[in-house]
Amino acid sequence: MKGKRGEQEAVRLFKDNGYEVHRTVQYNGRSPEGAPDLDGIPGLHIEVKRVERLNIQEAIDQTTRDHKPGTLRAVFHRKNNCEWLVTMPAADWFQIFREYEGEKENEDDR
Repeated sequence: MKGKRGEQEAVRLFKDNGYEVHRTVQYNGRSPEGAPDLDGIPGLHIEVKRVERLNIQEAIDQTTRDHKPGTLRAVFHRKNNCEWLVTMPAADWFQIFREYEGEKENEDDR
């Protein structure tokens, strides 16, 4: 049950920030093996962990096993009374940041 609640909280987090996502289970009746917990952001494999003690390496390993080639991997996680955090492999973070820098340079050139 806590997994479902965590996924529902994460959906609200995305919606509050202007992104439409849904729980994979919501559309498939159950989560197919290897499917992300949340779907709706192209190119991003999202796992949600709502636990007090998280083995972050196991969570990242899960995204690595399950993600489709070419997608970024991210674990959204939080403990009780704490804010949401996002953990991802450094290579994926650098890819995002390079794209951000490229867009910022294009804006500066205008």
